Order: sequence, then C-alpha cells, then structure tokens
Amino acid sequence: MDLSNCTEGVFSLGGGGDEGDGGSITPPSKIILSLTLSLLAVMTMVINSLVITAIIVTRKLHHPANYLICSLAVTDLLVAILVMPFSILYIQRESWVMGEAVCNVWLSVDITCCTCSILHLAAIALDRYWAITDAVEYSRKRTGIRAGITVAVVWFLSVLISLPPLLWRNHGGGPEEDQCLITHHHIAFTLYSTLGAFYIPLLLILILYYKIYRAAQTLYLRRGASRASQHSSMVNGTTLPSCPTDGDPQSPDTLNPPEKSYSDPSTEGDRVRIAVKSPQSESRRERECSLRRQRISGTRERRAASTLGLILGAFVVCWMPFFLKEVIVNTCGSCSTSIELADFLTWLGYLNSLINPLIYTIFNEDFKKAFQRLVRCRLRL
Repeated sequence: MDLSNCTEGVFSLGGGGDEGDGGSITPPSKIILSLTLSLLAVMTMVINSLVITAIIVTRKLHHPANYLICSLAVTDLLVAILVMPFSILYIQRESWVMGEAVCNVWLSVDITCCTCSILHLAAIALDRYWAITDAVEYSRKRTGIRAGITVAVVWFLSVLISLPPLLWRNHGGGPEEDQCLITHHHIAFTLYSTLGAFYIPLLLILILYYKIYRAAQTLYLRRGASRASQHSSMVNGTTLPSCPTDGDPQSPDTLNPPEKSYSDPSTEGDRVRIAVKSPQSESRRERECSLRRQRISGTRERRAASTLGLILGAFVVCWMPFFLKEVIVNTCGSCSTSIELADFLTWLGYLNSLINPLIYTIFNEDFKKAFQRLVRCRLRL
C-alpha cells in the first residue's frame, strides 16, 4: 500500500529514490533483490490462481463462505499482477519512468486493493462469527446473494477509504516527475487512511476471533456434556457406556451397539438375557470415556487456537509495522525513515497476499483434495 509521506524530503513506500540509475551497472545485490521479489510475485499469482480455480471447478466448494475466500484471492491476485511488478521496477530503477498517468493508476490500484484485502479478512471473520454463534438462523441467511452483497460493500468501503489521499495528491501538487508517491503533511489524512484501512479492521478482527474462540469452547463443552448423557449406563436398559474412537478429533463420536447375548432357543425359548456389567467395570469405563472426551476436546481447542493464532499473527506481522510507521512519521515532525526500510515494510504488507490463500485453505480438507486434483491434472498435461 502506497500511503507515502513527506518529512524533510521524500518518504517513499514504492521504492523510489532521489537518484536516478542512469546508465550505471546494476549491482549484484539489486539483481538478487529483484529476482527475490519477482519470485514472491509469481508465487502469489500461482497460489491465488489455484484457489480461484479450485473454487470454480469444484462443486463441493460452491458455498457462500468460500465465495468470500474466492473474492479475497481475486483481490490478492490483483495485487500480484497490477501492484508488485511496478513496485519491483520502481525499486530496481530507483525512479519512476512510466509517466504520470500510469503512476496515478498504479497508486489507485495499490491502495484500493491492499485496503480491500484487509477488509476481506474482517468480512470473513464476521461471517465465521455469525456462522458459529447463530448457526441455525444464519445457515438460512448465508446465501450467494448475501456473499455478493458483502463483497460489493467491501469494495465500496475500500474505494471510499482510498479516494481522499489520491485526490489530495492531485489537488496538493504531486512530487517530482521521477517519483510516484503520495506526499502530505496533514495528520487528518493519515488518521483517516490508517484507521479505515487497518486499525478499525484490526480491532474488529481481534474482537470477533476472540468471541469465535470462546463460542467454540462453549460448543465443545455442550457437545461433550450431551455425549456424556448419551453414554450413561442403564443397568436394566439397552444402552451401555461407549466411548468416542481415537480417530480424527473432528469426527463425531460413534455409539457402540448394546452388548447383548441371546440364549439357545431350544432350552430358553424366546427369552432374551441381557448381559449386564458389574458396577466396577461400568465406573471404570465411564472414567475412561470421560478422559478420552477431555483429550479430544483439548485437541480441538488447541487446533482452533493455533488456527486463529496463525490467522491473526500473519495479519499483524505483515501489516502492523507498515501502519505504525505511517502514524509515527506523520505525527512526528522530526521523524523520517530510509528508502530501504520503507521498501521492506511495503513488501512485508504485500507478503500478506501470498499468505492469505494458504492460511484460509490449508486447514480445509475439501480445498486440499481440490488442489491435489488440479495438480495431478496439470502434471498429466
């Protein structure tokens, strides 16, 4: 995201510098850097394209929740195609050589797509929160039309957040001709852009995922209590205690058939004799079942916590440094930063477009199977 600033000179997030490269020989370090960034851009294109293709061609993935994932992948793909290559060229040349019109388009796409990617994460968190806290009612409301409206709102808000800094750039006079960045001294624009593009979505995501985790804990406890009542022994009944299997903790518990023995009809007639376990064996089995359920519940909670931690951690690590720097530089009159640090923080944010499709699909078995089928098809071709 190119929300650049001016503090005693030019502060560039797009990689622009004050010195042209001219006809000088490109140093090896810059070649390695350009190749590394190009590899990241290609990986971002491939992975997001794979997610989009998997959702389109796999009928099992045609679900409103996955429509938001698909829209997020499209946004991140736009970042990889329309933003990253120009940034690589800008960093390599250390000056903008593609004209004012291309600069305006690039800045517009950069800020809008990065903001849209962040707002998609908030929309996905909100969708998951409703799905787990109001599952029955929300399952009826969770339609493709609703997902489409959500995507439209996200894009509208992204444009609304990105437009004022772009208009101010044109109104307030742009930087030098060989630079492509947004320069401003007004704290109001910084607060407007950073709050709308990051800090408010971050606060929303933190609150929602905390509530999702707590709701998941409550759900596991309720399911455990329900299964415990189903597994209770009945001395003269037909149900004996049973335990969940040691298989996948995500799978539902299975009930074993009641333990019965039938006497020989030639001597006992049609009477049925139920083999009843001793109280000691029943008590021991109930304890074993309880411990096993606790282990499975603990596994589920750890898995949920690790997944949520990965989602939040990647988002915060990628974007927090960039937006902290934005606020500090614009509120501190004597603060500035180097071009190298600005480039690093910008690409750290771009890296989130590579991580997003991995995080939001890697824990889904349907996505894994779809990816495997796509890879096998490509290998055959």
